[in-house]
Amino acid sequence: MRDDGGGPGEIRLHPGLSASHCDRVLIRRETEGDAEVIRAIATAAFAPARPPGQIPPEATLIDELRAGPAWLPTLSLVAVTPAGETIGHVLGARGHVGQAPVVALGPLSVRPDRQQNGVGSALMHAVLGAADALGEPLVALLGDPAYYRRFGFELSTVYQITPPKPEWQPYFQVRVLTEYQPRL
Repeated sequence: MRDDGGGPGEIRLHPGLSASHCDRVLIRRETEGDAEVIRAIATAAFAPARPPGQIPPEATLIDELRAGPAWLPTLSLVAVTPAGETIGHVLGARGHVGQAPVVALGPLSVRPDRQQNGVGSALMHAVLGAADALGEPLVALLGDPAYYRRFGFELSTVYQITPPKPEWQPYFQVRVLTEYQPRL
């Protein structure tokens, strides 16, 4: 990533070297210095689903969650190449099922030129492992069931969990972790 002189404070993503499924990435906690490139990655990753020039809500959601009390810095991770280039991000926040604290996950974003190469999977496995190690009971997210099924996510109705908004039901999923108790 580099700032090529776009608008003030604008970071433009430039294609990296050709990526392959066996590319190595380091998964680490995000730092304050990652905020701008994370925003640029999320904007680029979700832009194809939006009209030209419209900032995807996923990009602004990251900043909103990070600024609020629900943000879990220990579960907000970035994927970095061996050269130190940030190419992906996943954000963890505090959610609740009833009164029980759980992890709300997302957005998960990967630079478009690095998608389909295992970066998103590496981020997902890392954040699920970290949440499990921290004793979290489950992770909930809103996303495509066909994609997240591979990580053990199931529609929330399997666990009698209803989403905050009924229209989310077809996409609201949970992944139980070691500390999950059926009474949840």
